[in-house]
Amino acid sequence: MSNPYTSFEFVSSAKLPTHFGDFVIHGFVDTSNDQEHIALSHGEWAENDVVPIRIHSECLTGDALFSTKCDCGFQLERALQNIVANGCGVLLYLRQEGRGIGLLNKIKAYRLQDEGYDTVEANEHLGFDADLRDYSICKTMLDTLKVKRVELMTNNPKKVDALTDMGIEVVRRLPIDHGITDANKGYLKTKTEKLGHTFNADHLK
Repeated sequence: MSNPYTSFEFVSSAKLPTHFGDFVIHGFVDTSNDQEHIALSHGEWAENDVVPIRIHSECLTGDALFSTKCDCGFQLERALQNIVANGCGVLLYLRQEGRGIGLLNKIKAYRLQDEGYDTVEANEHLGFDADLRDYSICKTMLDTLKVKRVELMTNNPKKVDALTDMGIEVVRRLPIDHGITDANKGYLKTKTEKLGHTFNADHLK
C-alpha cells in the first residue's frame, strides 16, 4: 500500500513572538500542489504527553479582517490563548480557505449567502462539495513535532476522526464555543445541522 503522506515535507522553523506569547513557526509544503501550511508550537513536552492542539483552516476574512460573519478569527484567538495558558501546545494552520474552495470562490459564496443561501447551499450552488478540506498533512506536522497524543480543540467531530485514522490518539475533545455573534448564529446553526459540528444549543438561540 502506498504511503499517503510522502508529498508532505517540513521546510524550516523560526521564532515567532506574538502578543499572545512566544511561539515557534514551522513551515511545511505539499509538494503535489506546492500548497504551503504552517504550525505554531509553544512550550515543550515529552514524547507521550497529551498536547493541546487546534487544527485551524485559513480564513482571511475572519482571521485577518475581523469578520463576524463566521467564528474563525475568534476561535483562532482563543486557541492561541489556551495554548499559552496551558504552557504548551500546537496550532496547525492549514491553507484551505473557504473549506477548500479558495478565497475568490468564498466571496462568490458570500454573495449567495447575501441572497438567502446558507453556507452549505452556497458552496453546492457553485459546484463544490460542502467541505473539501483534507487533513492528511497534520500527520507529518505532528510527527515532526513529536506529538502522538492530543487534546483537540474543536467543534468538528470529523477532525477527531481524521486524526484517529492517522494513528494520532485523541485523548479528549475540547469544545471551542467562542465568538458567537448575532451575525454568525445562522452560519453556526447550519454547521451544526448540516456538517455535524457540535455547539451548545443555548448559545445559538
